[in-house]
Amino acid sequence: MKTLIFVLWAVLAVGSASAHADSWQPSFGHTQLPIWPGAIPDPHPAAGSEAVTSVEDRPVAGRPWVYVERVSQPTMTVYSPQGTNTGVAVVVFPGGGYLGFAIDLEGTEVCDWLTAKGITCVLLKYRVPFSGPSWDDGCECHITAKAPMAVEDAQRAMGLVRFHAEEWHIHPHKIGVLGFSARGHIVAAVSTHFRQRLYSAVGAADQESCRPDFAVALYPGHLSLAENTVALNPDIRTHTSRATPPWFLRSGSGRSE
Repeated sequence: MKTLIFVLWAVLAVGSASAHADSWQPSFGHTQLPIWPGAIPDPHPAAGSEAVTSVEDRPVAGRPWVYVERVSQPTMTVYSPQGTNTGVAVVVFPGGGYLGFAIDLEGTEVCDWLTAKGITCVLLKYRVPFSGPSWDDGCECHITAKAPMAVEDAQRAMGLVRFHAEEWHIHPHKIGVLGFSARGHIVAAVSTHFRQRLYSAVGAADQESCRPDFAVALYPGHLSLAENTVALNPDIRTHTSRATPPWFLRSGSGRSE
């Protein structure tokens, strides 16, 4: 059974918006930073410019939510901790089936919760759509992305956070990742594919380890390739080892977008 939140996301394909913006911008006092200094690896421009939609006719917890799609210029936004700084940092991947993402429900609101606990939060706006495995309702099958663009963005972001750890008052060995649904797959991928980057180095940050120190995957998708099975996706299973960081896994449906 598909998770409810993805049913809501799918509705966007036929239109359920009441307000639009050209591109997502963080709240006052925060700045988006491009994660690539020049040419982006495996460029696959989206069909159209970035779009932000306020979804008001499908509220969650009685409130509208914000959907971002067609991202071709990935960025990250740093949210500093409130009160006592624990030195811990979490890179957050908001979920959305590798088509788009709910940047507030599973992004900025998570950062607000983490920073209130003294944790630095780094919100990654990664490339979509089709930047990772996707589910096709037509064939009821998984579609493999032409290039793992979202994981490339995640690896690059991990290196950047570790590279700037002293500047951002972060302990370089207390940097974790957190992702929802399909972005739970990014959590799994970046936690197992850290020995070698999926792109050619573009700067000093790529000399830093991109291995997370811990990982949180919330109702992750694409960890199995079939319904009602716990068999791990071979791409994840074959790269799992003693060096894989500790995971916290909160499961939902057996397979999601």
